[in-house]
Amino acid sequence: MKLLAIRRLLRIQRVVIRYQLDDLLFTLPLPFWLRALRFALPWRWLPRRTLNLSRGARLRLALEELGPIFIKFGQLLSTRRDLLPPDIADELAKLQDQVPPFDPVQSQALIESQLGAKVSEVFARFDAQPLASASVAQVHGAQLKSGEEVVIKVIRPGLAPVIEQDIAWLFLLAKLAEKSSADARRLRPVEVVSDYEKTIYDELDLLREAANASQLKRNFEGSPLLYVPQVYWDLCRPKVLVMERIYGIQVTDLKTLADQRTDMKLLAERGVEIFFTQVFRDSFFHADMHPGNIFVSTRTPWSPQYIAIDCGIVGSLTAEDQDYLARNLLAFFKRDYRRVAQLHIDSGWVPAETKVNDFEAAIRTVCEPIFERPLKDISFGQLLLRLFQTARRFNMEVQPQLVLLQKTLLNIEGLGRQLYPDLDLWSTAQPFLERWMRERISPLHLLRNLQLQAEQVPHLSQIARETLERLNQQPAQRHKERETTQQWPARLLGAALIAGAASQGLALTLLAWPSWLMLAGGAYLVLRR
Repeated sequence: MKLLAIRRLLRIQRVVIRYQLDDLLFTLPLPFWLRALRFALPWRWLPRRTLNLSRGARLRLALEELGPIFIKFGQLLSTRRDLLPPDIADELAKLQDQVPPFDPVQSQALIESQLGAKVSEVFARFDAQPLASASVAQVHGAQLKSGEEVVIKVIRPGLAPVIEQDIAWLFLLAKLAEKSSADARRLRPVEVVSDYEKTIYDELDLLREAANASQLKRNFEGSPLLYVPQVYWDLCRPKVLVMERIYGIQVTDLKTLADQRTDMKLLAERGVEIFFTQVFRDSFFHADMHPGNIFVSTRTPWSPQYIAIDCGIVGSLTAEDQDYLARNLLAFFKRDYRRVAQLHIDSGWVPAETKVNDFEAAIRTVCEPIFERPLKDISFGQLLLRLFQTARRFNMEVQPQLVLLQKTLLNIEGLGRQLYPDLDLWSTAQPFLERWMRERISPLHLLRNLQLQAEQVPHLSQIARETLERLNQQPAQRHKERETTQQWPARLLGAALIAGAASQGLALTLLAWPSWLMLAGGAYLVLRR
């Protein structure tokens, strides 16, 4: 273990002691052996000063002092008011955009070093006092020489070493967990930490965030659902991002939203629609949707439009994951639990030898109680907990590629619960998914797939030609049986070509001329002597 990582662990311990977080831990309903652990902690035998702070404030200050990974954990917790006491939830909500800022002089110096010019040379006005400050960066207001109002986002200095040490400890804990428990191996903690490592380091590159914002803006160009601010690419650097300044109401400011007579039901429904549109239509979704990153436009409160900022973390799914996820959700909505069970087996999410009937019964037991109830009466946190307990019985593995999606879904639920507690999530989502599934089998969609497959034909032809050339170079004097054996790779290739051609040639046959080429080539390879 590196010395820096050991020093980081000691620092975490000091923060826990300073803010007396162990007192919070031992108030929970812990097992007897864990409650007995308090007597083995040496600092609990020493006199400690009383902190005149609430438990929520102590937790928030500790997370702030420990840095970005801990702050992001607090941000996620803050969206789940159904799982936290109100005093703790209120304090953790401050982590969304009220983290103590770093020195404005240092911030200005970093901006100037990145841009290679004084701020007075680039901007008509620069506000030294930050507008907001979060775990990874802080934001300053400014005005361009051309008159547009903008914001400047700048990365906090010295983050990389702290993140590196925290990630090192997470990897160590994940590896120990995998070695110690079969249940832990099923959760694949090392893969989850590896995915999180990539995500957090990507967030330190503001050019990547600018590219994400541009893509999301393009995906919703002209949409009444979502607005994404414009990026000023000429002024963007790895540690500095300049983008259009937006003016809206923070999504959790329910009083102001009510004062302007915002249609809260439509606002909540559009939030669900935006989520499913990003996941299924675009396979590109904003994965850091805590309330500090979401605003509501003031222009049309009767037809409310969201405004999204901070696109540092985005997620995507493969076509296969999209398809299985959509089919699973639709089966859930229709209460077709056998279909859900079979899809999990087909996708490899549970072992192939799983008994469908047993898995179906377990899923029904978990899911049946939640249907036909408003969102205020449903806790996805509790549902996920019960699903994990069920998964343990059937050796279901966590899918690392879905972790960001699950996190985003929890954020969406927490937001929807605040905006419109009576939201019927099922009736809002089901029509969207059914429409998406119909579009996937439409002639136009099939035609696009055929065109994509046709582009692969030259590549497949080259592979076939190279295989044939290698086979023809074999010495002529080899034994007849050996020669026959050497023909099998070509025949297998031919069979594969025939299978591929058949799969794409069944639909729109007249347009699928590559299929006939693949069939002819495959037949030649299989039948030739």
